[in-house]
Amino acid sequence: MHPLQHPLFIQYIINFNEEKDFFECHEVGEEYWKAVAPKDKMHPLTGWIQLAVGMYHWRRSNYPGALRSFIRAKVKLAAEGVWVEGFDHEKLISILTDSIEAVTDRRPFFVQEIPIVSEELKKAVDAYHSEHPLAQQDPYFLMHKHRLRDRTSIISLREQKKRRNL
Repeated sequence: MHPLQHPLFIQYIINFNEEKDFFECHEVGEEYWKAVAPKDKMHPLTGWIQLAVGMYHWRRSNYPGALRSFIRAKVKLAAEGVWVEGFDHEKLISILTDSIEAVTDRRPFFVQEIPIVSEELKKAVDAYHSEHPLAQQDPYFLMHKHRLRDRTSIISLREQKKRRNL
């Protein structure tokens, strides 16, 4: 299987292009990255994650956070290779360049899509759809998901870690 046809990356594409759930892109992208190249912060998957994080910050008008994320993503996605195959690479870099300019100029957020050109990748996305219906999310929730999600397990883990370190 091509690395970009992995179910987690397919989910990333759907979250990005169709659901516009950039926070969830970060979550599934990070899960995949940890399975493929844990601790390799220069791995191209981290570029995909940073692209989504940039979109999330930009949507929330966090221009400095968006700018940092887009710049880092562009560096990691600039090289041709397996981690950008199946996409219009020139268009992908153009999206990053345009996003960097837009957040630098503090323009309002606008939606962009990852440009898929591979028929195999398009079929993998369609196949995923047949098993997983699109989630309809409240736009406010999508914009503020990191604050509004259930954080019970995260808080519990932090408390356990604190107790261990005492």
